[in-house]
Amino acid sequence: MTVLTRPAARLRRRRRVRAKIRGTAQRPRISVFRSNRGIFAQLIDDDAGRTLAAVNWTEGELRALSGTAQAKRAGELLAQRAVAAGVSAAVFDRGGYQYHGRVAALAQGAREGGLAL
Repeated sequence: MTVLTRPAARLRRRRRVRAKIRGTAQRPRISVFRSNRGIFAQLIDDDAGRTLAAVNWTEGELRALSGTAQAKRAGELLAQRAVAAGVSAAVFDRGGYQYHGRVAALAQGAREGGLAL
């Protein structure tokens, strides 16, 4: 029996999730990366291979926040940038992370910002 490390197990889950969802121009994919220090998210059109909008925890107003407050505000900022880019709906890619804590807060912030997930 093969023992997987935590990153390898996450990548296996990530591939399984990515096999089922795909972003289009009308409904792009919200890709999430969560590190120990912060959270990153981007709207991706997989058909064209383009990033439509992105948010990074190192931005000024997000850097001062911590934890779930940072993730929720990042989701709201991503939703604002998505609406400015002409996107009203998206599909959520949790990136192999558990839908809990900061990942769930980002999704909730995006919903509150005006995106339909």
